[in-house]
Amino acid sequence: MLRVRAAGSALVALALILAGIASPALAKCTMTRLVEWPVRLERGHLMVDGAINGRKVGVMLDTGSDTFLFRSATARLGLAARVARGRRIFGIGGETYVEETTVEDVRIGQLTRQNWPMLVAGERSFGDDVDLVLGEDFFEQADVEFDLPHGAVRLFRPEGCEGLALGYWAAQGSGQVDLEPAYDAGPRIVVPVRINGRPLHALLDSGAGISALDKPVAERLGITADSPGVLFEGVGGGLGAKGVDYWIARLQAFTIGDETISDTFVRFADLYKDARYTPMASHLSVRIQSTPDMLLGVDFLRAHRVLVAYSQRRMYFTYEGGPVFAPQARERAPAEPSR
Repeated sequence: MLRVRAAGSALVALALILAGIASPALAKCTMTRLVEWPVRLERGHLMVDGAINGRKVGVMLDTGSDTFLFRSATARLGLAARVARGRRIFGIGGETYVEETTVEDVRIGQLTRQNWPMLVAGERSFGDDVDLVLGEDFFEQADVEFDLPHGAVRLFRPEGCEGLALGYWAAQGSGQVDLEPAYDAGPRIVVPVRINGRPLHALLDSGAGISALDKPVAERLGITADSPGVLFEGVGGGLGAKGVDYWIARLQAFTIGDETISDTFVRFADLYKDARYTPMASHLSVRIQSTPDMLLGVDFLRAHRVLVAYSQRRMYFTYEGGPVFAPQARERAPAEPSR
């Protein structure tokens, strides 16, 4: 899910320290584990269990979005919503109307928070099991590890780790890339990648079930819907009400850090065609700025173990097995990464 940040996101208090992890290789570095959630995949969504005011809810972990409640969930939970003045949210499929509410009690695993002001949005439901989207405005307050190969997401507070590699699970070392500069009006976990040797900017988006290249960027790489071997996959959706057409194309190579995947496949779509707004006193339609060239979704996370170290503005990762991009239609299985 694409997120365009609105000003004034609430900070979230992390409620419980579960354990401390200190790697022998990082003598002065301690990574205090704040929380560990068992996660599951449901229709491409990264889900954990939670509760709102004592009632069970499904929580989707989405680094490409701000935190919000689906509109359908507020009705089911009996929460009163009011107009959120000055707030706008755009996603794949266009803009969603924004309201706000206050939730008295939220519990996600061992984490709790009371009287949480929360946005309400979503023109389409992601399913009856998705009520709350826990977004990047929450995750940026700690270092977050996505360990989907072992069914877990962990939050850490590192201490004394300046200048040290934080891929603590990787005895042979991990790949790493610096996070690109963050802007309040744009995506936050953006990393440099290369496709067919061309430098691009990719957003790590755990709310996107599949990785996808933006169609105008694909065209600059010489990939169009009419290119030989390109297959139309179908219509997908996102936070907005409109559908988006997806195609599948072969890539010569995808590179992130020191990892290269040769002769693979990836989806592409006009991800932001409806991410436009009309400023007040204007008749012009303006496209949202700071949109990344590509989304790295859950398919990427399933094949890797990833630590987003906000404390260092760096991302650590190791390849754990399986295809990195997994389009349903392909001539043969994609190659595994090389380092």
